[in-house]
Amino acid sequence: MSRGPGRMIQNVTQFADAQFKQFSTRHGQKVIDILDFPIKLVLSPFTLAFDIAGSAPRGFGIPELISTISYLSVFAVATLGTYDIALDLGKKVICQRDCKTCNGWQALRCTMCKGTGSVHYQIKDYNLRSGEKPTADCVADAIVDNRAELVHLPSSLNLSAPLPTKDCPTCDGTGVMSCTECKNKLQVRISADDIMEPPWKAYNVLRKMDYPYEHIVHSMKDPSIANFWLITLPQIVGGFDYDEDVKKKIWLQYEESMRYDQLRDLVAKRKPGWEYLQDALFSIDPVRAKEDPVIVKNVPFYKAKKALEAEVTKLNPPPRPQNWGELNLPLNTSSWSEEDLKNPAKLYEKTVLLNAQREIAEKILDAQWEAKWRQEKVEELLEEKVRPFIQDSSMSVLPQPILLKSQKTNQKGNRQRKWWFF
Repeated sequence: MSRGPGRMIQNVTQFADAQFKQFSTRHGQKVIDILDFPIKLVLSPFTLAFDIAGSAPRGFGIPELISTISYLSVFAVATLGTYDIALDLGKKVICQRDCKTCNGWQALRCTMCKGTGSVHYQIKDYNLRSGEKPTADCVADAIVDNRAELVHLPSSLNLSAPLPTKDCPTCDGTGVMSCTECKNKLQVRISADDIMEPPWKAYNVLRKMDYPYEHIVHSMKDPSIANFWLITLPQIVGGFDYDEDVKKKIWLQYEESMRYDQLRDLVAKRKPGWEYLQDALFSIDPVRAKEDPVIVKNVPFYKAKKALEAEVTKLNPPPRPQNWGELNLPLNTSSWSEEDLKNPAKLYEKTVLLNAQREIAEKILDAQWEAKWRQEKVEELLEEKVRPFIQDSSMSVLPQPILLKSQKTNQKGNRQRKWWFF
């Protein structure tokens, strides 16, 4: 029994020795060459310099000092050149990871808040203390103490009702989120594709470039100019020959893309029915319509404000107070010297220019005073009309858009009372 384990160990060692000898005879030299390659690469500047300097005949009748200097220069140039080539190849082989999503920035604009850093939210469920009502202060305390469940709404939604905002949970209020493709991945790749720059990279960059004309977007509203940019110019510059079917597809795509701009121009004119066209803009492109300054978020408030502005424009503003406003006038009495005033023509010129400047300044100040008075009057009337509807938010119960209906209360209300008789 004692010989069994020893014989098994002996057999295993004999088998391992035989396999090692067989592997070394077949692949031993290849493994040695692979392991020896990094050492040869590091020592190549020294060996190359010695080979070059040793193979060249030394002297040629020149003193030994010059021969030594030339030997050292060859050694230094070969060393620096080899290391430069090795480092350059290393940078191209070991390079940054090429992400098609973020283009190497490792960050994207937050898809939840669209880069603003804040999102709207609704309160789905909350737990209040005994004796508390769902007022703004009590619900805020519940949110701070993590006794409320919130529903965050993305910025792409068109919200007609005003809702509270908070920092975006996706980007922590920065407006920038990390790239989903680069997250938790090594940002280094090993590839030999960048050793030579392929020609199609420059072609792809050129193909993505737009024409450097600032007025091209505005000029595309004209169908004749759009026909030139979309069909005629590619035929002249690129040599493309479009068929009639291709031209029809291009033109249909152009008309589809111009629908938003055409409706937007009609909305900007504020003719009757513009609020319905505004809803059509949201159906065509909701993301663009949400950030469009032409879109009015609160239509009733906008119409009421315009009606007040129309009433205020009919009122006559009071006269401008004395010494109201300041203007930096270009001319004054010091603009003419005493020698110039001795000339009657110069004196007359001074009088005419100063009087004209004073009249123009009075008109400018009157216009500024009138605009300021009308703006303050509109704000005053708005405050008078809105004040009866303003309530104390700290004492009143929060409205329905902010607080969602709780399923617990509905279940409690629908539960019927059962009586048990024993």
